[in-house]
Amino acid sequence: MKSAKISEAVVRRLPIYLQVLNELHIREIQTVSSQELGIKLDLNPAQIRKDLAYFGEFGRKGIGYDVLYLIEKIRQILKLNQTIKVALVGAGNLGHALCNYNKYSKDNMQITAVFDVHPDKIGSSINNLVVEPMSELERVVAEQNIRIGIITVPAHEAQNVANQFIAAGVEGILNFAPAILRVPDDVRIHNADFTRELLSLAYYLNHEGDVSDDAALD
Repeated sequence: MKSAKISEAVVRRLPIYLQVLNELHIREIQTVSSQELGIKLDLNPAQIRKDLAYFGEFGRKGIGYDVLYLIEKIRQILKLNQTIKVALVGAGNLGHALCNYNKYSKDNMQITAVFDVHPDKIGSSINNLVVEPMSELERVVAEQNIRIGIITVPAHEAQNVANQFIAAGVEGILNFAPAILRVPDDVRIHNADFTRELLSLAYYLNHEGDVSDDAALD
């Protein structure tokens, strides 16, 4: 792997490549070119080749990429060749949905613990996982060597949950709460804010018309 720092944009595209490659593998397609990947993903083939070249030389000129080999390599790059345990805080509807998805996921990243503060949820089960009180979070994270935390609580509770995850020693947080969280530099945080995404999507509903109006004013 090259020593140059890999941009976040490149890392975020890798799971997209992996998804398409898995689909090709299911269809028993053995090789694929960057051109074919570009068509499927609506990306410039040169961008795909550049992204993958950060991590090694995986393709063969005139042949393309061996689908199964590239799947294995991207899984290694994303550390999916090892078991990564995840804890989730917030046993509401979204928490249930994520645990349900987790049950059928074939990846080695698995939700292994669920927590909540509400007495009526503590002790209930979600896919064989017993919802535990927040007072047990630090102990369970240590015992299970949990490295990632997921936050699915209301915005006003999110920072407190993040603080508890950080104190427990998690290395990464996936935040579904509509809140901007403060974390130390050694903890990676990704935000999945549905409200923000919907609001920004609304802009594009009439985007073409807006562009035409602006052009008419020039």
